[in-house]
Amino acid sequence: MKSKYFLLLVFFLGLTSAKLHAQRPVLTDEEQITETVTKEVDEMFRGEDFTKRKNKKFADVHGAMTVDIGVVQNGKVSSFFKVDSEIKNIDFINFMSDYILQHKFKFKLQKQQRYKIRYSITF
Repeated sequence: MKSKYFLLLVFFLGLTSAKLHAQRPVLTDEEQITETVTKEVDEMFRGEDFTKRKNKKFADVHGAMTVDIGVVQNGKVSSFFKVDSEIKNIDFINFMSDYILQHKFKFKLQKQQRYKIRYSITF
């Protein structure tokens, strides 16, 4: 009887871990990585949470920004660098930097890989 429960538990854990692994694929193609990062960051900056926070403190901030976003192996954002900006409000730029540095992408990279993606957005 105990072995049936043990096998059921092992089977369930196997399915759960396979499902979790499948949720974060490993990307290797640079174009695919750039496209995925751009899509996720677009969703993040157009999302309800970011919009509420931005409008609460920086409702009057408008303009375009170009930034470099560094991504490391586990899908975390490693760096945020402002390349060019019509927006001169340093507090807003710091807010954006902090917000994106907390993000974890829905993919992973191969071991020891890092990518830098140039991203442009208009607020």
